[in-house]
Amino acid sequence: MQIHPPLSLQSGLIWLVLFAAAFALAGVFYARRQRDDLETFIVARGSQGSIATTATLMASALGAWILFSPPQAATWGGIAAVVGYALGSMSPRLAMIPLGQRMRELIPRGHSLTEFVMARYGKLTYGLTLLIMLFYMFIAMTAEITAMALLITLVAPVPLWVTAAIVMGFTLMYTAYGGLRASIFTDKVQIVLIVPLLLTLMAVGWWVTGGVAPVVERLQHTAPQLLDWSSVTGVKAGLTFFVAILLTEIFHQGNWQRVYAARNTRDMRRGFLLGGVLVGPFILAMGLFGLAFMAYTPEGDSSVALFNLIMPSLPVWLVIALIPLGLALVMSSADTVISAVSSIVAVDVGRLYPQVPTATLMRLARWLIVLLAIPVMVVAAQGYSVLYLFLLADLLCAAAAFPVFFGLYSTRHDGFDAALAVVSGLAAGLWMFPMPGAPMTTLLEAFLLAALVPVAVVALLQLVRRNRTPFVLASLASSVRRLDTK
Repeated sequence: MQIHPPLSLQSGLIWLVLFAAAFALAGVFYARRQRDDLETFIVARGSQGSIATTATLMASALGAWILFSPPQAATWGGIAAVVGYALGSMSPRLAMIPLGQRMRELIPRGHSLTEFVMARYGKLTYGLTLLIMLFYMFIAMTAEITAMALLITLVAPVPLWVTAAIVMGFTLMYTAYGGLRASIFTDKVQIVLIVPLLLTLMAVGWWVTGGVAPVVERLQHTAPQLLDWSSVTGVKAGLTFFVAILLTEIFHQGNWQRVYAARNTRDMRRGFLLGGVLVGPFILAMGLFGLAFMAYTPEGDSSVALFNLIMPSLPVWLVIALIPLGLALVMSSADTVISAVSSIVAVDVGRLYPQVPTATLMRLARWLIVLLAIPVMVVAAQGYSVLYLFLLADLLCAAAAFPVFFGLYSTRHDGFDAALAVVSGLAAGLWMFPMPGAPMTTLLEAFLLAALVPVAVVALLQLVRRNRTPFVLASLASSVRRLDTK
């Protein structure tokens, strides 16, 4: 079934610009009240309580992809895939609690994951980690803008490139100006819209489908395998989502900014715990709409399963409300990536060229992220599926996870071990990784190899290289300085 946009081009553009401008102006006006130095611009250290941390993490985690990816995953992976997706979406925030606490203990004045990697392992592992993080965040932002552009085409016949330019432009307006504080402030505003609008969508979906019982009854006739918890396809899909999301999101610089933005370790723990736990039910609920789609309209386009199901029953006001919902979901995630890349630029350039004034670093961080926005808009305007690139970025993060974070605890782990383990994990994972266009039947095996081979390599090197000089973890604290002391 093809979805016909209920709004005209002119009407869609007016509402899109109006809502995007409202979010951007809120961030700009908030930022104008603050006179931030570079340190505050990129990390907002110690400024957020547990509720604020929860709100910004939820807003950042709930991107526009939740309207598309979980329902689509359910159409082929079933209930097991949906549950794996939901647990995977929760898990990074929970894993960040011990990792973030450890990082705050070792580097209390830290800013980014990359500066830890540089100080702990040296240039080779730092270079690998930096490339992996930047590639992942580029793909994440491209996926968000693409999802929003596709959402708008369901509401109004707005060209993809127009939506991409509007969303990217207004997001850059307040994030490049106000930094992390502006990003967190708008996250708080956006989550106030996201939660009730998502709940409204769920209520409409419940009304359209008639509830759980009719969906289950129809599925038992149309696609009973989707309800089978022991389905090999579903279980493998669920485990793949869990492993991929967990090991990728712990590399997101936006999460590490929020580790240091929390007022203290207690607020950080509470914020990440609540931010993780509260995300899961939304992912689960969105995924279940994919099952309802397969029960009622299985011949439709599964990539827009949710909208195929509910769009014919939506009143005009709720169709219009999809625009601020999509914008809130996208801008809260995109501004997190923009702020994260800005912080990496400022921290790493400041480390490499300590003589550069902080004002110059701030200008450089702003302009480089504007340049990054250009290829993001170009790719998003094509409407391509970025799923394959997303999975590839996930695989890279999976290979680097253990080698990078093991150094938070082990004094006998060094840069040589870390770099060799990352490369070994990449080689093993890519060996099993499906080629473009091929069936994704070996995806779980690829992720498991990428994640576990580095563990084996590090364990072997620990036995072979027994005489190495232990690293003094306490020295990490003195390796990082404030960025506004120049």
